[in-house]
Amino acid sequence: MNIREKIKQLPKVELHLHLDGSVREETVWELLNKQGKNTNYKSFEEFSKILSVDGKCESLKEYLKAFDYPIMVMQNKENLKRISRELIEDLSKEGVVYGEIRFAPILHTSKGLTIEEVIEAAIDGIKEGEKLYGVKSNLILCAMRGFPLEDNINVIRKGAIYLNKGVVSADLAGNEHDFPPEESKEVFDLAKSLGYHITIHAGETGREENIIKSIDITHAERIGHGMYAYKNPKIYDVLKEKNITLEMCPTSNLNTSAVDRLEDHPIRKYFDEGIKVTVNTDNMTVSRITLEEELYNLNEKLGFSYEEIVELMKNAIEASFCDDETKKWIKNKF
Repeated sequence: MNIREKIKQLPKVELHLHLDGSVREETVWELLNKQGKNTNYKSFEEFSKILSVDGKCESLKEYLKAFDYPIMVMQNKENLKRISRELIEDLSKEGVVYGEIRFAPILHTSKGLTIEEVIEAAIDGIKEGEKLYGVKSNLILCAMRGFPLEDNINVIRKGAIYLNKGVVSADLAGNEHDFPPEESKEVFDLAKSLGYHITIHAGETGREENIIKSIDITHAERIGHGMYAYKNPKIYDVLKEKNITLEMCPTSNLNTSAVDRLEDHPIRKYFDEGIKVTVNTDNMTVSRITLEEELYNLNEKLGFSYEEIVELMKNAIEASFCDDETKKWIKNKF
């Protein structure tokens, strides 16, 4: 059996996956037309091109434009439930046995849904997906940089009633260049006090100091991306000392020009130097990537052996925010 076949059969764990960046293109097209909001595109082929990026963007800001239409159709309970369920089905097809799916509830309230209704619809979708496809999953609720403090506090406070009922963690996403972690200290002090696990997007676009700040100020147990940790040796020490895991997303980082070539991605360096790293897709639709393909790329572009890829999956199991019973269930899959 060659390594591609081994990777295909390997049980997989995905820890950094955005719901609104992983919506099926066909579903967005169907729902947009059903709502009468498609005024610009005559064919699905033309439309699908704007839901993903082709190669490299000039910046993260350009990359995020691909989210506009998916978010537009994710404004009612039926659509949110369907999209969440379909993502679980898609994960099952690539051998994922457990996933943590993140999204920002505040982005789905523009047509009148409450925060609670948004979260409940997504939970209903992933739970239905588990029954149908056997993939276990949990949600991570994102606070958004640049949004009013009270809006983010509201998400964390109202989301707390779903902890361990489909929700496991809080995250901070968005423009880290202009909105550093300390501006969200109150939000994550609250999240920690309410019992959320915490992961923070940091060091994705060149601000390596945000990695340390996210750990010290906003209580991060995991770091989303952490691309630029190599710029400061002290960050290595903190990551190791506090057993912080990096949720790395190589293809997404290539798309946003955080790295010029996959061969230059620091995941290899971090792995070799003993930092806990995992590999993830970030946005399956926007980056046109699956976890299976990410693992193939690690082997082909960065020289990861099958045994090392298995170790990455084991890192993901240990760093996951699920309960001990679920972790035991995942381990048994190996």
